[in-house]
Amino acid sequence: MTIPNPLEQLTIDDLRQRTSMKWRAHPDDVLPLWVAEMDVPLAEPIAAVLTDAVRRGDTGYSSGGVDYAETLAGFAARRWGWDGLDVGRTAIMPDVMMGIVEVLKLVTEPGDTVVVNSPVYPPFYAFATHADRVVVEAPLTAGRIDLEALAAVFAAARERGRGVAYLLCNPHNPTGTVHTRRELEAVAALAVEHRVRVIADEIHAPLVLDGASFTPYLSVDGADDAFSLISASKAWNLAGLKAALAIAGPAAAGDLERMPEEVSHGPSHFGVLSHTAAFADGGEWLDALLAGLAENRDLLGQLLATHLPEVRYVPPQGTYLAWLDCRPLGFEDVDGTDGPGIVSELAGPAKTFLDHSRVALSSGHVFGSGGSGHVRVNFATSKAILTEAVARMGALERMLR
Repeated sequence: MTIPNPLEQLTIDDLRQRTSMKWRAHPDDVLPLWVAEMDVPLAEPIAAVLTDAVRRGDTGYSSGGVDYAETLAGFAARRWGWDGLDVGRTAIMPDVMMGIVEVLKLVTEPGDTVVVNSPVYPPFYAFATHADRVVVEAPLTAGRIDLEALAAVFAAARERGRGVAYLLCNPHNPTGTVHTRRELEAVAALAVEHRVRVIADEIHAPLVLDGASFTPYLSVDGADDAFSLISASKAWNLAGLKAALAIAGPAAAGDLERMPEEVSHGPSHFGVLSHTAAFADGGEWLDALLAGLAENRDLLGQLLATHLPEVRYVPPQGTYLAWLDCRPLGFEDVDGTDGPGIVSELAGPAKTFLDHSRVALSSGHVFGSGGSGHVRVNFATSKAILTEAVARMGALERMLR
């Protein structure tokens, strides 16, 4: 059976009945292309598991993540050709970001350095700072990891005489860059040289589009003491059903054994059921989604060329997020902001497009250095909504000329 494009199955009237953040944060005249929720129905294998659990009254405590880890291991072998995911070196987490914080607590101390590649997912700043770690940026160059800059930051951080961790976003949010195996091997070599612990956020791993392939960080040479955090949240739109897995490399197994037992209480039973079903039986639905996302990525490029030709856009290799450089429109400076990681704050082009075009986008400045004058667009929606949103933005651009 051919599964139709999940992005074309819901009307805007259907979507406006939703009560999640994406569709309730703004008035009804706003088209929301900001937070990382997709405008899709639930994949049938996941819906069936949850419906059956409700019918049985199976709404108690989660029994743990062994089945989850086993299905993820099978998915990794089928999709990525990686058979190195040892279920015995996994732990269930409430979600990826909480998992990152808990792993940071295992491998660093308060006051230690956490390195990030800016512009990057804003919670990297907020969560690490709230955990009393010091965030230091190694900015991307042309959207990719700058290995020379990373080496210099690692060396400078080690000179402080404190521990150092590196939060690797793989694939990268917001640029959609999918790191190559060669790049990741170089990262691992630098981490070994400078005694840096790598924690890879691989939540977007299943969302790699045509033209690129995903390399699990733990599959590269030199990553034995690293960690990966993965869930089905982004690829199957399960953010409201909390569950994730922390995966330790062979040399990090002892660290994972020190994870406090109470952390495993955070995931919901429905979260574990749904994420397990996604990795076990959601492959055909995912393939249909990826085809739809590739079409939308191409459509976005065409729409920008028509309506916003001055905006700079590099088509993402993965995720459903596009990073638009609006500085040619005159958006250079950000005033009155509280810095990176403040997700709720709007400034620059995002504020202007919301106020005047009634299109909600993620404000670039919260992604750290290199984000000012940019916006992040979530293109995981219907072609009709995407087309209307960019047309509205283009009308504003013409007005500003």
